[in-house]
Order: sequence, then C-alpha cells, then structure tokens
Amino acid sequence: MNKKHKGTCLCGKVAFEIIGTFERFFLCHCEYCRKDTGSTHAANLFSTTAKLIWLSGEDNIKTFDFESSGHIKSFCLDCGSALPNIQMHGSLLVVPAGCLDTDISIAPQGHIYFSHKANWDNDLHKIQIFEELPL
Repeated sequence: MNKKHKGTCLCGKVAFEIIGTFERFFLCHCEYCRKDTGSTHAANLFSTTAKLIWLSGEDNIKTFDFESSGHIKSFCLDCGSALPNIQMHGSLLVVPAGCLDTDISIAPQGHIYFSHKANWDNDLHKIQIFEELPL
C-alpha cells in the first residue's frame, strides 16, 4: 500500500501531495545546503518511486540549479519555503522534510558531507533547550 503525504509552503500558497514511500533520509552538511537553509544542514527525503502531485500554487514555484551543478532547490516565490523537486533526469524525488505537514515513518539515516560541516556545529546536543525565544 502506498503512503500519502501532504505538504505546504509557509504562506500556504503552494500545496502538494506525495504518493509512495521514502527510501532514504539524509542530513546534508555541504556548503550549498548550509547556504540554502541558513542552518547546520538540510534534512532531505529521497525516493525513486514516489509521485509528486501539485495541488495548488505550482506557478508560484521557482527551481534553482546552482551553476548547473546538480545542487537543485525549489522554493515558493512568496515566502521562500523549500519545496520538493525532481532531480537526476526525473529519476529522483527530493523532499525537504520540513515542508511536510504529515508525519513520516523514516528517521534520518545519516549525515552526509560531514567533513564540510560548519565550525560551530559541534556538541549541539549539549546546549540549553528553550521551548520559546528566551528574551
């Protein structure tokens, strides 16, 4: 039985559905993904079999292939939220995990390009945790 996942961008103008399963889930620390996210890593789900269906806002999506390098990012033109895209000549669906509105059953399977991690990306599990912005 195929799983069904739904997702949206932050402003809600773009909505999509994914039918199928995710085979891989990686946290990427490459310099491109750090720039894309403004964070320590990107969290991306990968599938060679799942289907992407745009429910709304497809005309509000921009896809950017950095210097034709294969580092591809799709995002909402209004809010900038990362969105799914098709890569590798149509054979790979890449879904930013944070854009999904449904739970997933797969956990991250590894860190990739870890040698490229930010110099401040160390022992983050040891720092204090706040439920809200502590001002």
